[in-house]
Amino acid sequence: MQRHYHSYSDLPGALPLFPLAGVVLLPRGHLPLNIFEPRYLEMVDHALKGERLIGMIQLTESEDTVLSPRLSQVGCAGKLISFQETGDNRYLISLAGICRFRLTGERAATAPWRTGLCDFAPFAADLAQPGEEDFPRERLLAALKAYLTSRDMKADWKSVLTAPGEALINALSMMCPFGPVEKQALLEASTFHERASTLMALLEIGGDTDTTILN
Repeated sequence: MQRHYHSYSDLPGALPLFPLAGVVLLPRGHLPLNIFEPRYLEMVDHALKGERLIGMIQLTESEDTVLSPRLSQVGCAGKLISFQETGDNRYLISLAGICRFRLTGERAATAPWRTGLCDFAPFAADLAQPGEEDFPRERLLAALKAYLTSRDMKADWKSVLTAPGEALINALSMMCPFGPVEKQALLEASTFHERASTLMALLEIGGDTDTTILN
């Protein structure tokens, strides 16, 4: 049975962390992940035995050059809502964003993955039911069209035109290939309108992108 979190105090004070640069999870967003490293395969097994929560957080240093790279100060707890094991020892999972957290420290290593000490209190509003949020959709559509055209990218325009405001802003914030700094700014936006304004500005100035297809 899926547990619903009504208060930040319902969430655990520590989470297994999945650090990735350029990838963020937003509250009520959905993030598919392809897990193949042995330590993170083990981490998913561990999460499946408990509350199925994983903390998504960005790296601020490369794992290629630093043994224990620094992490961003804000991440987001995700609920593991789908799981598939492949024939070549990978897990295909999907996380549903629950609530952002401020990283206050880490537990001493007792497992191959890192465990973060998480303060959810600053983001308690993430758990509230969202209302209908109005924003300049025409501006967003114009910026998105120009952004995609300039990079030979595609979008499902039917979904873009019909998606509720928060779902659309979250999906574009997570899927557009902005750089880690821009992704973190979208994650840390304090309100829906701040995130929408940041997203539109990034689309309008081009962001830091590579050629990608949005389906």
